[in-house]
Amino acid sequence: MYIETVPNRDSPPAILLRESYRDGKSVRKRTLLNLSHWPPEQVEGLRGVLKGGVVLPPGDEPFAIERSLPHGAVAAVLGTVRSVGLDRLLGPKTAKEPNRARDLVVAMIVGRLIAPASKLATAKALDPATAASSLGVELALGEVAEDELYAALDWLLERQEGIETALAKRHLKGGTLVLYDVSSSYVEGRCSPWPSAATTATARKASCRSSTVSCARPTAAPSPSKCSRETPPIP
Repeated sequence: MYIETVPNRDSPPAILLRESYRDGKSVRKRTLLNLSHWPPEQVEGLRGVLKGGVVLPPGDEPFAIERSLPHGAVAAVLGTVRSVGLDRLLGPKTAKEPNRARDLVVAMIVGRLIAPASKLATAKALDPATAASSLGVELALGEVAEDELYAALDWLLERQEGIETALAKRHLKGGTLVLYDVSSSYVEGRCSPWPSAATTATARKASCRSSTVSCARPTAAPSPSKCSRETPPIP
């Protein structure tokens, strides 16, 4: 059996339930029921049953969405990172030799652009159990711990000079104008190991300044920053 729609000149088409049968060497068809007065959704439901499908009651959904991770921003930012070759610049990766540290660094870069957060919050946003987006899935990170992110930053620090050199070769050519910026911050406290020059008597008043230097072309991203520490004189 099948449902056939038959044009009816200026009137609405006739919707007929028909079946085919063999008459000698000929194949003929006959009409079993006129469905023209049926609502369209009932006609489509019967059509689905005749094709071997299952019809659900009104209001029921064929499947339930248990979880849906945001993906649009991840696709845009991660796609840009890959298109400009930033991931390859950070370090090599092959099928035989996966580079988890590099993937974690890429995840932190993308996460910083999409939703800046602390390392603990970033780890939770990447972990499959508490993921805030599809970033962890796209990079196949699996479970992510906060300590892994700090270890990845140590790995990145060891490669900073090589990354800066590669960026300079790519962007700083032919008398390129470079924009240079210096920003400073300081920290105070009794337990900070930075003010090593302070004596015991003046340790409470000691502080340490951190200077961050970055440079960039007017039309390019800034180069990796450098941080230097200095202990100011104690008054």
